[in-house]
Amino acid sequence: MSDALIDSLTAAVQARPDDLPLRLHLAELLVSAGRGAEAIGHAAQVLAREPGNTTAQQLMSRALGPSAPAQPTQPPAAPPVTQPAASPTQPAQTPAQPPAQPPADAAPPAQPAPAAPGNVDWAALEQQFGDVVPPRFARADGNPDPIQGHADRAFDIEHSTITLADVGGMAEVKKRLEVSFLGPLRNPKLRSLFGKSLRGGLLLYGPPGCGKTFLARAVAGEMGASFISLSITDVLNMWIGSSERNLHDLFESARGHAPCVLFLDEIDALGHKRSQLQSSMRTVVNQLLTELDGVDGGNDGVFVLAATNAPWDVDAALRRPGRLDRTLLVLPPDGPARAAILELHLRDRPVAGIDLAQVAAATEHYSGADLAHLCETAAEYAMRDSIATGDIRMINQSDMLAAAREIRPSTDAWFSTARNVAMFANESGEYDDLAAYLKKRKVR
Repeated sequence: MSDALIDSLTAAVQARPDDLPLRLHLAELLVSAGRGAEAIGHAAQVLAREPGNTTAQQLMSRALGPSAPAQPTQPPAAPPVTQPAASPTQPAQTPAQPPAQPPADAAPPAQPAPAAPGNVDWAALEQQFGDVVPPRFARADGNPDPIQGHADRAFDIEHSTITLADVGGMAEVKKRLEVSFLGPLRNPKLRSLFGKSLRGGLLLYGPPGCGKTFLARAVAGEMGASFISLSITDVLNMWIGSSERNLHDLFESARGHAPCVLFLDEIDALGHKRSQLQSSMRTVVNQLLTELDGVDGGNDGVFVLAATNAPWDVDAALRRPGRLDRTLLVLPPDGPARAAILELHLRDRPVAGIDLAQVAAATEHYSGADLAHLCETAAEYAMRDSIATGDIRMINQSDMLAAAREIRPSTDAWFSTARNVAMFANESGEYDDLAAYLKKRKVR
C-alpha cells in the first residue's frame, strides 16, 4: 500500500475529523499496511462516537492482535472466517501486505490470529499502546484528577469601560464611593499625608435588581483598574480543601493585577454566619477572613467590593474594621435614573409618543430589572395588536402605562423583610440609612 495514499487520507481526516467512514477507511489501510498502532487511535475515536460500530470493533481486534504479515497464508482483504484452512498454493495472493516479518518463523502457529481474549497479554499491550489509545473515561468538566493535584486556577481579568457617568442618578451612592475609593486613588499626596491605605472593603446591599453589579463595574472603570467578578460557583468544590485553595488563588490573582477591583457577588452565601454552617463551610469563611486580612500577601491596591441582598446573614467577623468595614445601601433607582433606564431599554425598539418622565413617575420603587420587564411587556402588547390586525404599530404611551399597572415592584417583598431588621435588629446602628429610607417611604 502506498505511503503517499495513507498520508493523503491522514490529511483528509485531520481536515474532517467527524467523517467516520473516512476515518474507518484510513484505519483499514493502516492495519493492512502493518501500522496497527496508528490504526488503534482512529478506531478508538470512532468507537467513542459510535460504541456499536462493528467495523471499528473488528479493526480494533485486528490492530490489537499479532501483526497481519505474520500469517502469509491468510488472505488479507477477506474476513478472517472466509479461509479457515490456508493452502500452500496461496502465498502469491497476498501482495497487499508487505512482509514485515519473515514467514519462516515457527512461533506464529502457537498464537492464532485474531488472538483469543483470554490469551491477550494486557500488560504488554498497555506498555506498547498506552500513549496511542486515548483514555476511555475522563472527567466531564475537563479538570485534572484532584487526587493528582490541581492546576493553577486562571480567572477572567476584565477591564471595564463603564464609569460612574453611565450610572443614572444615585448621587448619594456616588458620593460615598468617591470618599471611600476614588478620592484616595486620584490624590496620592493627600493619601500619603492622611495615611490612607489603598486597601479596604465595601459591602453593597439592597433589594435585588437595583444595579449592585453594574455599580461595581463602574467603579473599576472609573479607577482604570482590573476587574474580577466571583460567584459562589467559582469557589465551592466537593473536594476537601479545594474551596479554600480556590479562594487563595483568587486573591493571589487580584494582587498580581493590582490595582484591581475584586467583586464578591452573593457574599451572604460565601460568608454566611459560621454559627449556622456545617464544619466544611466554616473553613471556607475562615479562609476568606484570612485573605481579606492579607496575611500571606499584602492587599494594597486590591479593592474588595461585595454585594448581598441579605446583609444580616453575613458573618459578623467579615464586617469588622479592616475587612468589609463600610456598608452602602443601594436603593431602587430614583426618578432620573428610572427615566434613563427606560430610555436604554427602548432605544432599539419602535416607539412613538412616549413620555419617559410620566412613565418614570408611575414606576416609583421599581428596580432596574422591573423596568426592563416593563419594557418587554409593553413590546408584547404592541406586537400582539400588530399580529391581530395585520398592521404593524409602534409602542406607545398607553402600552407603557398598561404594563406599569400590570407589573408590581419586586422590591416590596424585600423591604417587608428589611423593615423587621431595621426596627428590631439595629442595635449597632449599621442599618440607620435603611431605617431612614423606610421612614421616608412610610413602609409599615
